Amino acid sequence: MLYAVVMSADLPPFPRSQDPLRETELFQLGTREEEQCLRADAARNRARLLEAAARLIAEHGAAGVTMEAVAAAAQVGKGTVFRRFGDRTGLLMALLDHSAHQLQADFMSGPPPLGPGAPPLDRLRAFGVAMLYRSVEQLDLHLAAEPEPTRRFSHPSYRAVGMHVTILLRQIVPDADCELLARTLLAYLDPAQIHHLTRECGMPMERLEAGWADLVARVTRTAPPA
Repeated sequence: MLYAVVMSADLPPFPRSQDPLRETELFQLGTREEEQCLRADAARNRARLLEAAARLIAEHGAAGVTMEAVAAAAQVGKGTVFRRFGDRTGLLMALLDHSAHQLQADFMSGPPPLGPGAPPLDRLRAFGVAMLYRSVEQLDLHLAAEPEPTRRFSHPSYRAVGMHVTILLRQIVPDADCELLARTLLAYLDPAQIHHLTRECGMPMERLEAGWADLVARVTRTAPPA
């Protein structure tokens, strides 16, 4: 499954404050207060800006995305872009969050083997492949939007995928330290490493997929796929 740079403007609904927190809500990205405060016109403006930024990336790469260029493409004032996203990194991170919502929807409610209905081991294998292709397709964006080291692992999108992998591991190897094992697996899917392996070392995606399947088998003490 491939993940294109063009993202949907629709975000999953956020739970109301009085609702009990269910597992599916643990993966929601971004702050609840921020999304609930968006008025309808502000939400439309946000979607318009993100769509303009996505078009610029598709045409010119992440280097072509500046606050001025996005404002011109969306036909709004530059101040509007700064007020909504703060700076260029904030804008790029918002684009990644939209992409993360698409992946999140796939592994939470999409068809198996990535989504529910497949054995947890199959879901874990499929998750890694989906992450690999998503990262490759959006590699420039991932690298340009990389948060500073002290914020990287606390970003909502990283916490979301980390929790998902941890839950799958707890079903496969319940006696292991699944939280630490999840971080080990996610390190294999790091965009900077994928950039190095594919663009600098020339490794084909087939080798990375096979490496992921082998790593999962070794971490979970299971047989590799036939």
